[in-house]
Amino acid sequence: MGNKVLFAAMVALLVLIAGCASKGYVDKQIADMQSKVQADVSSAKAQSDANAEEIKRIQATTDELSKKTDMALNQAKGFENYQVIWEGTVNYAFDSYELNQVSTDNLEALGQKMIDVKQSILEIAGFTDRTGSDSYNFELGIKRAEAVKTHMTDKFGIPLYRMYTVSYGKAKPVAMPDEANANAKNRRVVLKLWGPLQ
Repeated sequence: MGNKVLFAAMVALLVLIAGCASKGYVDKQIADMQSKVQADVSSAKAQSDANAEEIKRIQATTDELSKKTDMALNQAKGFENYQVIWEGTVNYAFDSYELNQVSTDNLEALGQKMIDVKQSILEIAGFTDRTGSDSYNFELGIKRAEAVKTHMTDKFGIPLYRMYTVSYGKAKPVAMPDEANANAKNRRVVLKLWGPLQ
């Protein structure tokens, strides 16, 4: 009888100990889960704050672009009826932005046209062949376009505000590498004179 009571007491003690151990384990699991949930909530809040900041930044950029677009549209008023009234090309020697005699002769007709049509605007786009880096060719394209712009001012007195330059470097080639004299054809400035419809 005494052994049975002792055995029952030991079983009860083991159950009690196991229950305590289980409760401690469960408490730890709940605490870990609460920490993870709290971390997830904090992370979500931080991400939400970052998204709100990004939305504000995008909105500010959009507003700025909208203002610039409005300004551009206002400045462009009066030019919506413009068309290309003269086109031409000036070619260059390798790695050069010097205008040769043939080039300056070709610009005579353009200069006279700009004198005759006072409202005209000249678009000057510089190009290069494929030799060299992108950045070098971009700079060379600008120098070629600026050489034409300077010539038009010096020789014909065309105001600078009537001309604008752009460089495409070695992008947009007019001749592919397998064509004859492709590099020579690509070393160029393309000119478009814009004027009001007659």
